[in-house]
Amino acid sequence: MLSLILWLLFGALIGWLASLVMNTDAQQGALLNIVVGIIGAFIGGFLLNQDVAPNVFSIGSLLTAFLGAVILLGIYNLATRGRVR
Repeated sequence: MLSLILWLLFGALIGWLASLVMNTDAQQGALLNIVVGIIGAFIGGFLLNQDVAPNVFSIGSLLTAFLGAVILLGIYNLATRGRVR
C-alpha cells in the first residue's frame, strides 16, 4: 500500500515538473500530472533500457521518469498543436 502511495506522489511530482518545463501546467490538473509522471517513467525506462521497479526510488529513476514525461508531453504537443512549446 505504501508503494502505491509513493508511486502516486512521485508521479505527481515528476508530471508537474515536466509540465512546467513543457509549459503545459495551466492545462493539466493533479490527476493528469500523476498519469504523465507514471507513464513517463515507463517511457523513460524503455528508452534508456532501465528496469522500472515498483519498489525502487532513486535519483536515476526519478531523472528517467522526468525524461520520459517530457518526451510524452512533447509528443502530445506535436500531435495536438503541430509544434513543441
